[in-house]
Amino acid sequence: MAKRSRKIVANNKKAFHDYIIEERFEAGIVLTGTEIKSIRKGSCSIKESYAKITSKGEIVVTGMHIAPYEQGNRYNVDPLRVRTLLMHKKEINKLYGTVKTQQGLTLIPLSVYLDENGRCKVELGLARGKKNYDKREAAAKRDAERKMDKAIKASRNKG
Repeated sequence: MAKRSRKIVANNKKAFHDYIIEERFEAGIVLTGTEIKSIRKGSCSIKESYAKITSKGEIVVTGMHIAPYEQGNRYNVDPLRVRTLLMHKKEINKLYGTVKTQQGLTLIPLSVYLDENGRCKVELGLARGKKNYDKREAAAKRDAERKMDKAIKASRNKG
């Protein structure tokens, strides 16, 4: 199986800290010409963004900031506008049912990237919020792994 090439434009590292990601989905995004040019330059942020399913049966992402393109002049649009995501109707219905029936689940954009054809994609995560004790537990586990790696490296260098 050939590895697909992708250029990651924006990552949502905070999502992995604040949420437990249960499932991942890929979606296209509807953009204007100046927005895609700005994304290709790397001017995109998804830190405070989230996705929701509208009453029309569309998935939209809110809070995604795409900086205005420098040479775009009058064709630039609002950097924080609500953007429509492109997914199959079956997937949207599945997500809608899951989010509505299970309490505490939300859709969070995890990354924005350009695929091998130059199309902009958004990776969505079906997420459940972490409690404070979950965050402390994850930090303790990370510290323990770091200490073990350090001890192994030190023992290799001594020998």
